[in-house]
Amino acid sequence: MSTSIKIRNLIKRFGNVVAVNNVSLTVEPGHFLTLLGPSGCGKTTLLRCLAGLEDPDGGEIYIGDKLVFSHDQGISLPPGKRDLGLVFQNYALWPHMTVQQNMTFALEIQKQPKGEIETRAREALAEVQMTGYADRYPREMSGGQQQRIALARMLAYRPKVFLMDEPLSNLDARLRMDMRAEIKHLHHVSGATTVYVTHDQVEALTMSTQIAVMREGVLQQLDTPDRVYHFPANLFVADFIGNPKVNLLEGVVDGDHSVNLGSFRIAVDTHGSTGDVIVAVRPEDVVISTTPVSGAVEFAAYSVLPAGADSTIIAQRQETEITARVMGISTISLDDKIWLSFDPRTLNLYEKASGNMIVSGEGTI
Repeated sequence: MSTSIKIRNLIKRFGNVVAVNNVSLTVEPGHFLTLLGPSGCGKTTLLRCLAGLEDPDGGEIYIGDKLVFSHDQGISLPPGKRDLGLVFQNYALWPHMTVQQNMTFALEIQKQPKGEIETRAREALAEVQMTGYADRYPREMSGGQQQRIALARMLAYRPKVFLMDEPLSNLDARLRMDMRAEIKHLHHVSGATTVYVTHDQVEALTMSTQIAVMREGVLQQLDTPDRVYHFPANLFVADFIGNPKVNLLEGVVDGDHSVNLGSFRIAVDTHGSTGDVIVAVRPEDVVISTTPVSGAVEFAAYSVLPAGADSTIIAQRQETEITARVMGISTISLDDKIWLSFDPRTLNLYEKASGNMIVSGEGTI
């Protein structure tokens, strides 16, 4: 049965560096939470604190109803007492052991009955489609196969919580895609509460039920993948998520429903804000026309980048550059005149000074 995770006011320092800065979050039973952010943001340190591999300098951690760490109460259960399963970037398979021995080692330490051990190992290998590999050694398998075995070992252990630290970063692009599908399916089948660390936004968006975006040890946003993508809490999240990157257009509020961007105005609900703002628009939300359209703004095609399934178009108007994405191969040529339209419902507005999203009484735009 799945269990919840609660992290309260967690702090972890390394000398003068605050790697995890007063982070609080809850993972509901059966959810898949991804800790996402650039290198050095604290995501792996947070996972290691959860696993019991690092002792935090403050805060509390609950796994289910069990308090596994409390700085104030002096509680810090070792990893073996937290009922967790871990998968690492480097697979962590014993090279001198066969797949079967790697699978059963932890279960034998637990003194599980021999029949139960054999059953768990067999079922776990079947789950990752590695039946028939029990007698092989890690050196006799590819990186993708070794990662499947690492996952199977965790499944055989049957922990309450799965922890995964960038498990796909050593694989090539094709294998990463295949393994994303495998991990998502395994999470669906097992129903285990999962915490997954990555810097890859595609992994986070495609696999998670929740994403926690971190920066310099601080939690920036905890939300569903859809809301993290479409309603980023601040400019850091907006800029970090998305490929091609979001367009961030600097301007000045010019009325209740308009922002002056210098060479043109854009219609957006300003919610009574004033002064300098930034309008964020995703490339796929920019509508392009090759003929004049009422309300559209004239640009010139600076660059056209076809990629088979879609095309990226870089448009310029004086000092303003906007990236748009259209499906299929575009017929637009360089230097063509094009007209861009913007749906106010797809735009987000941010304070330039703070970088935070401007909200109305009803919530986010």
